Amino acid sequence: MTNVSDANQDRVLIFDTTLRDGEQSPGATMTLDQKISIAAHLDEMGVDIIEAGFPNASPGDFEAVVNISKIAKNAIICGLARSVSSDIDRAGAALAKAKRPRIHTFIATSPIHMRHKLNMSPEDVLEAIDFSVRRARNLTDNVQWSPEDGTRSDRDFLCRAVETALRAGATTINIPDTVGYTVPSESADIIRMLLERVPAIENAVISTHCHNDLGLAVANSLAAVIAGARQIECTINGLGERAGNAALEEVVMAMRVRNDAMPYTTGIDSRKIMQASRMVSEATQFPVQYNKAIVGKNAFAHEAGIHQDGMLKHADTYEIMCPEDIGLSETVLVMGKHSGRAALREKLAALGYVVGDNRLNVIFSRYKDLADKKREVYEDDIIALMQSTAAEESNAHLQLDSLSLSCGMHRRAEATVELTFKGKQHRVTAEGDGPLDAAFSAVKKVFPHKARLSQYQVTAVTEGIDAQANASIRLTENDRIVVGQASDTDTIVASLLAYVNALNNLVVRRRKHVTSVH
Repeated sequence: MTNVSDANQDRVLIFDTTLRDGEQSPGATMTLDQKISIAAHLDEMGVDIIEAGFPNASPGDFEAVVNISKIAKNAIICGLARSVSSDIDRAGAALAKAKRPRIHTFIATSPIHMRHKLNMSPEDVLEAIDFSVRRARNLTDNVQWSPEDGTRSDRDFLCRAVETALRAGATTINIPDTVGYTVPSESADIIRMLLERVPAIENAVISTHCHNDLGLAVANSLAAVIAGARQIECTINGLGERAGNAALEEVVMAMRVRNDAMPYTTGIDSRKIMQASRMVSEATQFPVQYNKAIVGKNAFAHEAGIHQDGMLKHADTYEIMCPEDIGLSETVLVMGKHSGRAALREKLAALGYVVGDNRLNVIFSRYKDLADKKREVYEDDIIALMQSTAAEESNAHLQLDSLSLSCGMHRRAEATVELTFKGKQHRVTAEGDGPLDAAFSAVKKVFPHKARLSQYQVTAVTEGIDAQANASIRLTENDRIVVGQASDTDTIVASLLAYVNALNNLVVRRRKHVTSVH
């Protein structure tokens, strides 16, 4: 059981739910191997609790929790469960091998959820809370309970619900802002109210779980901590459904940089933050926005003349933390075409990537090809290569072998593609309104589908006419959303590779049943 001792009331526990709530972000499905690698890094980074999945949602989630339970050395491993026997028992079974297991059970407590979603009376909900917590407590002495949509719940009923959970044996009480509705002052008021009105709540850890629909998730989480919460639920890169969750890197660095205003500590080794960010971005194929706080490409970039002048005189003039604090290399320019494998491995490590020999060989081959096309290869080029090759290697049901195009003014474009699908090679030709339309149509002849192209974006990885193009594609099929990402110095090739990657992810998503919760 994890509690914040009376002697260490400034310690804030970090509960990472990237692998559970983060994966509910549309298109962010991860493979088992990716989840295990990310969990191992979070464990090494000092995350206190890792919510590894929702075991009863799918066989894949169950397997992920089982395997992460086996490899975790320090962190508590948590499985989510609704307030029903099957969920709780399944979570217990998945956590059987964990050194430090936790079951996290929940039920909605807001009037709108109880009436329209659960069709349950408040008394029915209280009975379900008592039953579920007691059943979970029979399987582990570390039980977390959450009132879904807690910030929109009636305050009196919320107190009754929390008291019921505590009497049944809950050791952590988490208050979710499920729809990202609350504001910092209200977030703090709810925590203070619970501390003042609920008997024996001082024996439990109070947690906060904030979504970012109004862009206030981090502010609401920190306000809750100031009011007395001692656990923050968060995700790497703020990943999560809709607008995402409170970002781990932001809450951790906010408490570190502004320790004068928020005198709290965490167990996080912040030097491992950048690697965690890139691992999650690579696994989900969700690029990190350039101006994202802490881990964005521009977070430590200075272009304005006044800022550059100040930085040259003293870094503290415009930087409130050092790039090294989050594990970011200061180097901008990387290497040339004569650099070898050892230099590339060292540079990858500086960028937050640890790769095995087989992966290094693939990256090195692609790096050499790129270095022949570009005069200078930058860090961002190598990051793009890492993300692109990861997308190509994972779930490779469909593989692009070659592309040739014929297009011009006053004529329809024609594309010929060679693809490997299910081990068989195909060569097909198709026409279209432009080169991309023709290329996509050719792929569709080999892999027929009804997915709709809902988003297409191309950005330059670096500056110059020889810059790599980074293409991102989102496809929607019924309730399934998948993302594909790829980079190449040829914009059309990058776009087609991203399209193929998205289709590969669609194959995986079709096989996986995803239940959206909490």
